[in-house]
Amino acid sequence: MTAHKILVINSGSSSIKYRLFEIRTNGRKNSSRYVILSKGLIERIGQEGSGVKNHKQGIQILLDGLVSGPDAKIGDHNEICAIGHRVVHGGVEFKKPTIITDDVISKIRECFELAPLHNPANFSGIEACKELLPHVKQVAVFDTAFHQSLPEYAYIYGLPYEYYEKYNLRKFGFHGTSHQYVAHEAARQLKKPLSKLKLITCHLGNGCSITAVRFGKSVDTSMGFTPLEGLVMGTRCGDIDPASVIFLADKEKISLEEIDRVLNYKSGLKGISGVSNDMREIKKAAKQGNKRAKLALDIFVYRIKKYIGSYIAAMGGVDGIVFTAGIGENELDIRARVVKGLFDFLDEKKVKVMAIATNEELMIAKQTFQLIK
Repeated sequence: MTAHKILVINSGSSSIKYRLFEIRTNGRKNSSRYVILSKGLIERIGQEGSGVKNHKQGIQILLDGLVSGPDAKIGDHNEICAIGHRVVHGGVEFKKPTIITDDVISKIRECFELAPLHNPANFSGIEACKELLPHVKQVAVFDTAFHQSLPEYAYIYGLPYEYYEKYNLRKFGFHGTSHQYVAHEAARQLKKPLSKLKLITCHLGNGCSITAVRFGKSVDTSMGFTPLEGLVMGTRCGDIDPASVIFLADKEKISLEEIDRVLNYKSGLKGISGVSNDMREIKKAAKQGNKRAKLALDIFVYRIKKYIGSYIAAMGGVDGIVFTAGIGENELDIRARVVKGLFDFLDEKKVKVMAIATNEELMIAKQTFQLIK
């Protein structure tokens, strides 16, 4: 039995989420075991009153804890054979996990304008690890990579084609690591090869997206050029008429920056209900008779059901519908409302509805190990 330690880093704007995995192999194909040795979250990085000034210091704190803390899990940093980083946007360059080189770092920086809230934070974690552990291989696993298999007719917008040629203005899709993980897990539970299944995976949390997975590949997904497109989410509006943005800017006399804040942070469940972006709070308010909270739930469910129906049509059928993430995994009544009526035209005996806990960190660890070994 051989053991390898993989550190997975998800670096946010003011936080670092990490998992330390030990991969145990015995030389046989597909016989690896992934064991979590340590996990944690470092928060409030760079904020007033925080003892953690930047991501480099945050990474140093977690490494010190792994080596010499009360729950130390490694003898020294040399025991870590690779670090897998979550990177939100890989643009058109990255279709699969990639070993980080200077050229890769340069291309990740080029994607800053495509994901200004995420890629710079992901980059900070990469730079900190590169400086603190220069001899350890680092791997970037991109949220957008799984959706690079979308056909051209699914990712090109109905805009002048020159904008796609000049700016890569197209559908990218997100939550790819989560969709990929639960698709593989669904195939395992169904005891069928993923390459022979048609699945619809529903990642429902504060951010929400749905993906059509046909024979193991993403063929359509609800999020687009940014994570704003698609479903109604916690604070994001999802699909709207683009002309409504022009109308709103004129009537409210507000800037594009303010419009962006409205669409991303003041809309969705929060904007409709006037209560919260938290599904639990909205459900509580709806039970107490709050009509806007009830309307928010109705819109949320309807939009999911509509996307599922369209993806069944696009794939020519479906073998399984998978729910994951906070709402998808835990809100049984939401799942029941979504699938209600679907079996009026589907064979209930052939289509499996599943709730599967996502594990993006494990997926990153697996892809990192496969790449470096």
